[in-house]
Amino acid sequence: MTEHAQQTPEPDAELKRLDRLVGTWKVSGGARGEVTYRWLDGGFFLAQDVDLEHDGDVIKGIEIIGRERTFGSAGPSEDIKSRYYGGQGSTFDYVYELDGDILTIWGGEKGSPAYYRGTFSTDGNTVTGGWVYPGGGGYESAMTRVR
Repeated sequence: MTEHAQQTPEPDAELKRLDRLVGTWKVSGGARGEVTYRWLDGGFFLAQDVDLEHDGDVIKGIEIIGRERTFGSAGPSEDIKSRYYGGQGSTFDYVYELDGDILTIWGGEKGSPAYYRGTFSTDGNTVTGGWVYPGGGGYESAMTRVR
């Protein structure tokens, strides 16, 4: 045994709280369809598979959610970040926050004027809220767990 045995890193408690999202959800409201959240091996990243329709546009893609640990960094990012990759070539960055039963997804960076805010039901099987866009846009949305 060595004094400096390497410890296997563990996902932090804040990231683990996003486990509430794991499963498949039916989305209704301003966007309709289905999304599925699942952990990648190791539990450091949550993947979201997106299959939605919004204002006549088909939105299909994948989002990877977790703490950034860039090449050469001393440790993971302070914020839980994500990047969405869409079937039409879109790449969008977000910051995830879960405070109690309130999920906030900031567009771009924390504090952005574009964000989603939703509240989990007591049983955790629905999330209701909406997207807010700068200049007064946005839409209401609900997710209901189907499996």
